[in-house]
Amino acid sequence: MQRMQETGRLNAGEERLRNLLLLGLAGDEPAYHAFLQELSAHLRAFLRKRLARLPDEVEDLVQESLLAIHNQRHTYDAGQPLTAWIHAIAKYKLVDLLRRRARRDLLTDPLDDESAFSSASDTEAADARRDLGKLLEQLPERQRLPIVHMKLEGLSVAETAKLTGMSESAVKVGVHRGLKALAAIIRGDA
Repeated sequence: MQRMQETGRLNAGEERLRNLLLLGLAGDEPAYHAFLQELSAHLRAFLRKRLARLPDEVEDLVQESLLAIHNQRHTYDAGQPLTAWIHAIAKYKLVDLLRRRARRDLLTDPLDDESAFSSASDTEAADARRDLGKLLEQLPERQRLPIVHMKLEGLSVAETAKLTGMSESAVKVGVHRGLKALAAIIRGDA
């Protein structure tokens, strides 16, 4: 019974947000302002759960998500659930945040840890590169090239698309399918 009541509240909240957005898209500024206000609270709760260990990042991520949603509002399909669309955008922003933090943490790692240098040898790195090269050779070009350019060289989706002549969505699909295929090869499924 309680679950049905919660689902009803979620549906009512979803419907209210959706109606406010649609009114805002039709030019109703007060409705759009109300949409952003309610959406802020919704995003704050959504992100607070996912950033329990990084509470100081929640507000910045809420603002980044709101800006992305505002900039992409024209892409919302009124036939689809609004919260799924909103959560997808917020999750992309969350992943971006975690990537930025990982890069920053890598850059601030102390270099005076002698055990880190003595544990990795040049031959191990060369062996790993050779093994990775052999694995990548097993993939079709439409999967291999996006992985090499994005994951190994650090290029963006747009840069990889331009370099390979593929569309941005084809690059994303290539990376996803290629990584999945590599995992299968490593597991011995392929």
